[in-house]
Amino acid sequence: MIPTWAIFLDYILGMIMWTLIGRAAMNIFQREDSTFFFMKVFVKYTNPIIKLFKPITPSFLFGGFIALYVAWFFYLFRFYAMPYLLGYDVWGMLAFPLESDFSKQLYQLFN
Repeated sequence: MIPTWAIFLDYILGMIMWTLIGRAAMNIFQREDSTFFFMKVFVKYTNPIIKLFKPITPSFLFGGFIALYVAWFFYLFRFYAMPYLLGYDVWGMLAFPLESDFSKQLYQLFN
């Protein structure tokens, strides 16, 4: 049984990671200074996180690649540090609580 605090932490980290990935995907179609509502929301909520990682972000990255680079750190923490902190060797595919719950809901919706 996964502790409640771990599930809560994974949900928060997962939402941050997927929001950063969403920003990178939106950046393919929209500029960061776009007036499109969704792009404004992605930029508004991810800029503080990107600024936090600025000291370790390589200077040759640009645009959506910066958001993907930062999202990669959240993925790494969720994939390696969380199982270590909880005492597991490996979680496996779809073992992240956020993605696992989401996939279960999709399965129930379409079956």
